[in-house]
Amino acid sequence: MSRRYVNQLSHGDSVDEAFLVADKQLRANRQGNLYLQLELRDKTGSVGARLWNATEELARTFEPGDFLLVRGKTQIFQGSLQIILTHIDVLGADRVEPEDFLPQSSQNVAKLYARLRELLLAMHEPHLRALVECFLIDEEFVAKFTAAPAGIKNHHAYQGGLLEHVVTMLNVADRILEFYPEVDRDLLLTGVFLHDIGKTAELSYDRAFAYTDEGQLVGHLVMGVELLRDKVERTEDLTGEPFPNELLLRLKHMIVSHHGALEYGSPKLPMTLEAVALHYLDNLDAKIHTFGREIRDDPVRESTWTPFQQSLGRRLFKGTPARAAGDSADDA
Repeated sequence: MSRRYVNQLSHGDSVDEAFLVADKQLRANRQGNLYLQLELRDKTGSVGARLWNATEELARTFEPGDFLLVRGKTQIFQGSLQIILTHIDVLGADRVEPEDFLPQSSQNVAKLYARLRELLLAMHEPHLRALVECFLIDEEFVAKFTAAPAGIKNHHAYQGGLLEHVVTMLNVADRILEFYPEVDRDLLLTGVFLHDIGKTAELSYDRAFAYTDEGQLVGHLVMGVELLRDKVERTEDLTGEPFPNELLLRLKHMIVSHHGALEYGSPKLPMTLEAVALHYLDNLDAKIHTFGREIRDDPVRESTWTPFQQSLGRRLFKGTPARAAGDSADDA
């Protein structure tokens, strides 16, 4: 029997389906009664859910990353779809199809990876090319890099999302660099490739998307610099030559400054041409992806605007909804 996915749910639907628990919080309402606030996920997206009159004993029976069979009914609350639950059962992993639950890139991962290699291995600077090759011959790193999301809830939050994000940035850089001849092409492409490598260890993504302990305590900027330093040592072993110190400094700077602002987590502001180019490429792809997702996934199809997006600080204009089939201008 085929399942109903999150992106097929609408207001007033009855739900009797299995989902992965992405987040779980046991809360108390104003009267002190406990309820469960959940984020439920499948491969098409996530939906909030509430179970009233919950107990601590029930909350202890499952954790994020577990599967639940839930029953309830959907409703629109403050512009977002949620499920009001009436019953939940914990499911063993052997009773579900794992590929139904983790969102994945809609693009072909093998083709994305082939494009990544095409662009990076065409570089001419010998030390940068050798460095990139050290990453690409590391099968464990490649497996993580091609499977990782770029984030948990923000842009490209699905398996293969990090690879998709990086390849899009590489493609954009490849097309615009002719207009900026003063930017070092090979350095920028390498920085694009490396800027989020720390996310391969910052995030866990085998089942539910979450931060690892090291990811929470250290973060992907520092972890990225550590991965870079390790691969530079391996590069020197392979080539028998020292890696140029200034080149390494420039790469480190690109990683730690790519968020572009101190309040966004970068310990340093971009201070080189390649670093500032990297920041704006990263921000461009992240913002366009996020805006597009919020417009596309808004469950209220009839509205010309999305609900207020807290993370963006604004509502987004969707335009006039498409007229129903059979309608015409003459119907007015």
